[in-house]
Amino acid sequence: MVTIRLALVPALLAAACAPVTEQAPTTAASDPAVSGALFVAGKFGNTLAKVDLSTGEEVLRVDSCANPHELATSPDDKHVALACYGGQTVDIFRTDTLAKVKSIDLGENARPHGIVWHPKGDLYATAEGRESIFWVKDPLGEADAVEFQSGKRGTHMLAVSPYGLHAWTTDLGSRTVTRIDLKAPSPPVSVEVGEEPEGIALSPDGGTLWVSARGSNRAFALDPMTLEVRKSAETGRFPLRIVVRPQGDFAVTSDLQDGGLSVIDTATGEVVRQIAVSGPQQAEERIQVTILFSPDGSRIYVAETMANTIAEVDFASGEVLRRLPGDGGGDGIAIIE
Repeated sequence: MVTIRLALVPALLAAACAPVTEQAPTTAASDPAVSGALFVAGKFGNTLAKVDLSTGEEVLRVDSCANPHELATSPDDKHVALACYGGQTVDIFRTDTLAKVKSIDLGENARPHGIVWHPKGDLYATAEGRESIFWVKDPLGEADAVEFQSGKRGTHMLAVSPYGLHAWTTDLGSRTVTRIDLKAPSPPVSVEVGEEPEGIALSPDGGTLWVSARGSNRAFALDPMTLEVRKSAETGRFPLRIVVRPQGDFAVTSDLQDGGLSVIDTATGEVVRQIAVSGPQQAEERIQVTILFSPDGSRIYVAETMANTIAEVDFASGEVLRRLPGDGGGDGIAIIE
């Protein structure tokens, strides 16, 4: 049974995504040098799929909840959690069979979006419709869900500290980044960061918080505790997401309107190169959204939602190696080795 403990009163909904016309995915070549699986949430098809990375083929697909978005895998790679943006649950599936094993109800109007499965085993998710985040303890067991209010509109994406002491959100409607103390009775702290901050990622050592503001075409490096801006870089147009390479040496934004990626040197805070994925002439046709590094940092996966494909990019060369299936408007992606 799920127990929900509220901190404050729930609040307003944010705007929903518009549907798209589906296109046939590009057939992907096999690559025996790559192992593991990629999981894809089809937000318009309401599906969850599994792609074998060695063959490049979709091997499983199941119906999911309405308008599924972000995904997160468990520390042991045996489960994948799905944020049901069109509803109020976080659903958990087995990674081998895609059988659903758990549905965690976060309450009326939750609209969960950003999600993190922490190395320590707990789940964290934003609840955009409630202007809050949830900390779900023992997600495969009792699933005790504790709610923390951000008090900001459009609490969308999420990062969590290595020891689970703090969480940070990007709040699209309020133009803010918010720090939430998870183990201390203190109010949330918010600062304005650019226009429409959406992407968020914490460096592997927990020392720098990276934020991409899609309305400003900029990425910002923040002090995680004070939220002071340390560095700022001009990216490509509409940087929807930002990720940090597992090695911690580069941050990368997905620039939706350019159909490419901006690569930022984390030491200097400067953009050092651009990677063309779709290209500006195809940006509207493909609409790249979520980006994800392979665990070894050698490849980056780019969800091309409108084209129903996931581009696999060699990070060193910037070459698009394959386009993997991403049927149903693939958006949220997660990976296991």
